[in-house]
Amino acid sequence: MVQSINPSNNELIKSYQEISDAELQNILERMQTAFENWKQQSFSFRSSLMKNAAEILRKKREEYSKLMTLEMGKPISQSKAEIDKCAWVCDYYADNAEKFLTDEIIKTDSTKSFVTYQPLGVILAVMPWNFPFWQVFRFAAPTLMAGNVGILKHASNVSGCSLAIEEVFSEAGFPEFVFKSVILSSSRVKELISNPIIQAVSLTGSVPAGKSVASVAGSFIKKTVLELGGSDPYVVLEDADLTETVQTCVNSRLINGGQSCIAAKRFIVVKEVYDKFTELYVDFMKHKKMGDPFDETNDIGPQASVKLRDELHDQVLRSIDAGAKLLLGGFVPEVKGAFYPPTVLADVKPGMPAFDEELFGPVAAIVKAEDEDDAIKLANKTVFGLGAAVFTKDATRGERIAKEKLNAGSCFVNQFVRSDPRLPFGGIKESGYGRELSVFGIREFVNIKTVSIK
Repeated sequence: MVQSINPSNNELIKSYQEISDAELQNILERMQTAFENWKQQSFSFRSSLMKNAAEILRKKREEYSKLMTLEMGKPISQSKAEIDKCAWVCDYYADNAEKFLTDEIIKTDSTKSFVTYQPLGVILAVMPWNFPFWQVFRFAAPTLMAGNVGILKHASNVSGCSLAIEEVFSEAGFPEFVFKSVILSSSRVKELISNPIIQAVSLTGSVPAGKSVASVAGSFIKKTVLELGGSDPYVVLEDADLTETVQTCVNSRLINGGQSCIAAKRFIVVKEVYDKFTELYVDFMKHKKMGDPFDETNDIGPQASVKLRDELHDQVLRSIDAGAKLLLGGFVPEVKGAFYPPTVLADVKPGMPAFDEELFGPVAAIVKAEDEDDAIKLANKTVFGLGAAVFTKDATRGERIAKEKLNAGSCFVNQFVRSDPRLPFGGIKESGYGRELSVFGIREFVNIKTVSIK
């Protein structure tokens, strides 16, 4: 039995029965049959259904937002914004998939030669709880528009969201078994990946989960796209507009209650402005309100579970023991639920959990750097490489640093790191490989096939 627990009060929302092996095999076989028909449908037909999905998301925005907030605790305003973004990605691929996958003529010695993009089949998505709708739709929209079919194994604590997403595609008119959610425990993912009907796997999750999925998929020569953890560095240079920079940095740190792979994690500040930045940061952070996620005046709700909250607190305590200075927060509130307050650690250095590990919650780690070169060195001193940002009034300087110096899949100047359907998204090093979104994302799960004619 899989349970969904409300992190605001630790009460059971609903229990879900896992499907049996026989039921799972039947679903996979029916999905394979559905694929044989779906791949022959025109882009215009697929597009019309994807547009329907976008409209259903907008129509049921309130319902789906409440479900998200109930199951994993994000502020309701952020849940609403997430549904809006899901509708956007549906529209984006409905409008652009055909252009992205049009045959490309290449002149060779042959009479005609070209590259064509053909769907692979049944694609498995193993998705996390932190963005229960967005993570799925950024996979599903391009995957289905490319002519594949998708099977979703979602995080157990957001099973309601998982089934609601299947409902969206069903109501939009997608043929049965083109998209399917299955309730499974994580222990059964290995067996699912090994099933010969599964052609490829997309996973968003932790580094250990990514290593496990990549290992299993690799043993069966199946392609994977992995979006894993991050410890995003935000480099603050001496000429940054500190007031604007601090607001951006605080807001980025608290996105989704701090439970985002691309939320700002480490703030690496050159010594000339370190003290002023830290003072402003603490002042801005302490005005952020924690409480009921359904109250739109609150900035953060609970963490997704008590277990995850306690793991975060342990990282904070170990960092303090190693010499970090606690300036704000850093305690477990005596209230029901998985709450953890906005927390600031200063004088963070390599070797501390707050520097070396991903802090998946509302905890900021402020690091002092000697100068620009030292800041970049500290920024890149991580096993991760998902996102990074740099703040400076010199746009040319910022562009050079973002382009050439910071080692990450997405680098932003004077703004927080975020995903956008029009831009590729993904990481390097232990943050994973492959790309989602844009033209690059839709081409991950297709056969890039050469055709040559004499």
